[in-house]
Amino acid sequence: MERLKRAVIRIAGTPDSRISDLPLLHRSFLLPFLSFASSLYRLALSLRRRLYLSGLIRRHRLPVPVISVGNVTWGGTGKTPMVEYIARFLDDSGVSSLILTRGYAGGDEAKMLQRHLLQTSARIGIGANRTATAASVFDKYGYTDPRGILKADGISPESKFVFRHQNEKVGVVLLDDGMQHWSLLRDVEIVMLNSLTPWGNTYLIPRGPLREPLSALGRADIAVLHNADMVSAMQLKVIESTVRNICATLPIFFSRLVPSHLFVVTNPRLRLPLSLLKDVAVLCVSSIGSPDAFSQAVREIGPLHVDRLAFIDHHFIQSNDIQLIREKVRELATQYNYETVIVVTEKDYDRDPNIFKEMDDLKVWVLCSSMQMMPFEAQKEEDFRRKMKELLVRCRNTA
Repeated sequence: MERLKRAVIRIAGTPDSRISDLPLLHRSFLLPFLSFASSLYRLALSLRRRLYLSGLIRRHRLPVPVISVGNVTWGGTGKTPMVEYIARFLDDSGVSSLILTRGYAGGDEAKMLQRHLLQTSARIGIGANRTATAASVFDKYGYTDPRGILKADGISPESKFVFRHQNEKVGVVLLDDGMQHWSLLRDVEIVMLNSLTPWGNTYLIPRGPLREPLSALGRADIAVLHNADMVSAMQLKVIESTVRNICATLPIFFSRLVPSHLFVVTNPRLRLPLSLLKDVAVLCVSSIGSPDAFSQAVREIGPLHVDRLAFIDHHFIQSNDIQLIREKVRELATQYNYETVIVVTEKDYDRDPNIFKEMDDLKVWVLCSSMQMMPFEAQKEEDFRRKMKELLVRCRNTA
């Protein structure tokens, strides 16, 4: 199954002009099957959308503004870090948010959000039925119209402490991975694009990485090019041009993940400085949508050597994988004669914290990062925040 998934991922990243580079078996059997499956997926996608838009399948409206953060491709676009960024922005503005997430793949994203947002007013609701999850949180804490606070352009640091203790009501809902979640109406649609591989071979899944046709970008209120620091300005302009051809007026911003600290798998509360990586060799182990971005971020910290072991997205590390990791560490230590440490992503750690404890004789560290909006040409972080407030203030009367 792992080999099949890797083959599908390889095909999804191969443009039509390079099909001849694929193995014969992939071209002769797998490619035609995936193309047929993509046609069925397109048909089902179109039918599902028509049923929602016609009202034959009910769409639910929540009593507070809803911000959806999603994408048009699979994995690696920075959706969850953006959700965290917006939750912090709202908290700084004096508005409590409710993050709705499915808890997919062991709930790794939800666990990471809970750890990162512990000192904020944000709440996290986990469940496939996000409408029901929101309703249960509203029953417990209540909800309120956030527009008055947002119009006031935030609150003072002194007032923020008082606000948190006097007002537990939810003001905004954040829908993590919500672009294809049609059953819940939203007021602000943010689409995340991975600058490293914005749309792969441009085919729908499973033939390609697209969850929807690129025309879906026309529904967005804001587009964010993530990993913008890892490609050239020219590449960013090409991506921007493609987006503009679909929606000429769509505001486009740029983001990156910035490493902040490390922690050991046995103690998430122990913050270690990034400088510990400078005098060692590092094996990056990950099961995420964009392993290139992870290893490049580690490389920029400045280790003596960086290698990687990348599993497919959402893969659960197993005992046989641990053996493979051990062999790779021994190989690096012998080859370079440096102390070798293992660095994993927070998502991989949260997917199964205990599995990494099986390597307690090795150094296994977790890299923590946060979203940062990048200035590029005329767009700055202040512009992104201003646009967010503008869109929320313009929302229909809700609470």
